[in-house]
Amino acid sequence: MNKNLAKLSVAFAAIGATAFGAAAAEKITYMTNWLAQAEHGGYYQAVADGTYAACGLEVTIQQGGPQVSGRPLLLAGKIDFYMGGNFLQAFDAVQQGIPLRVVAASFQKEPQVLMTHPGEGLDKWEDLTNAEQYIIGDEGFQSFFQWIVTDFGWDAGKRIPYTYNPAPFIANKKSVQQGYVTSEPFAVEKEGGFVPNQFLLADYGFATYATTIEAMQETIDKRPQVVQCFVDGSAKGWYNYLYGDNKAANEAIKKDNPDITDEQIAFSIAQMKKFGIVDSGEAEKLGIGAMTDEHIQKFYDTMVKAKIVPEGLDVKKSYTLDFVNKGVGLDLKK
Repeated sequence: MNKNLAKLSVAFAAIGATAFGAAAAEKITYMTNWLAQAEHGGYYQAVADGTYAACGLEVTIQQGGPQVSGRPLLLAGKIDFYMGGNFLQAFDAVQQGIPLRVVAASFQKEPQVLMTHPGEGLDKWEDLTNAEQYIIGDEGFQSFFQWIVTDFGWDAGKRIPYTYNPAPFIANKKSVQQGYVTSEPFAVEKEGGFVPNQFLLADYGFATYATTIEAMQETIDKRPQVVQCFVDGSAKGWYNYLYGDNKAANEAIKKDNPDITDEQIAFSIAQMKKFGIVDSGEAEKLGIGAMTDEHIQKFYDTMVKAKIVPEGLDVKKSYTLDFVNKGVGLDLKK
């Protein structure tokens, strides 16, 4: 922890804990689902600038990673909040009878993209059916790729596994590869020497919220002030990270993940802004973290049609709107 963050940590208990009166700050842990990166910037920002502390929380961010599974820790009460990927995981929890809910959606759009080489006859979405191969990971093949096959008629037989190495895509100019808009295009540009075409799945109908904040129902029932403080603080953190001084947050990200570079962070932030990952759609009026019943139901219906999730789930058990859509942080946007 750098000196500034250490000072913040020491000062948490002394800062006016408006949500909890004069009591000492309540310690909570938020676990992310991957190594620290700009895509987690809003949470790091809210720690670094004292936003969580201002309403009475001392927040520890515990980063995930390739061999770390955070949801069992949430179920066991070892962490207070967990970063979900998208609503497919929330639907799965309902199917399994797990009493957790999404309390906010930090991303209005799933950052998943498909990439192609420019000038190779694959420059428009409707051209992608003509690709020689689709480089898609197993998780993607079982989720968004099935939706693409159902809604757009792609040939599943052209799929080959994505091994998180861009070399096969760079070598085959007639291929399509999956990626995160904040990550893989950067790697391709660095290693392949070209800027790939990028098709954000959210813009073609894969309309899930993403980078969700999950909490157990028990936490919601017994500590609603804590949930509200964390949701509000995260929204404010994202506004300040995207539009304010994010230096301290980025230093904290690099401390947790020494392999990440300033160049990668800057690229990710620029892409999140360009593609409206965090601040677009419903968030523009309702605030970052926004969700609506209609949006979630539409995504669920789309996934049922693609046979990715079963019919008949009580979708409203997967989330609650009690803590969002209040316009928190809109005044911070520049």
